[in-house]
Amino acid sequence: MPLQHRRSDCPISYCLDLVGDRWTMLVIRDMVMFGSKRFSEFQSSGEGIATNVLSDRLQCLAEGGILECSVDRDDGRKRIYRLTEKGIDLVPILIDLAQWGGRHDPNTAVPIEFRKRIENDREGVIAELRAQLESLGHG
Repeated sequence: MPLQHRRSDCPISYCLDLVGDRWTMLVIRDMVMFGSKRFSEFQSSGEGIATNVLSDRLQCLAEGGILECSVDRDDGRKRIYRLTEKGIDLVPILIDLAQWGGRHDPNTAVPIEFRKRIENDREGVIAELRAQLESLGHG
């Protein structure tokens, strides 16, 4: 939802306006956890996102300052997406969602080793992911 249509001045409402739909956090997950940066990489993530929905989410994330888009130097017809610092600030939320889902979903795909790492050193995992993103040109 574009920010000019905010429901209220509540910070939770603001967050949900930016990232609270079914697909947006999965796009961010793919960027953070799997290094996705191209449209085709997001599409192949396995959840079956429709191309029009993916296009819309990428555009909304760019308009919200969560990611930035540039032309692919290797193929000028394609775009490269990178998280901004504002987008990288979502890493702790993403980790908390993964931890919560891993704890409560009996069919989770979150490896037990990763869940234990989060439980034992949440801040270290977040710092590691932030550093990895920054080294890849995010932020």
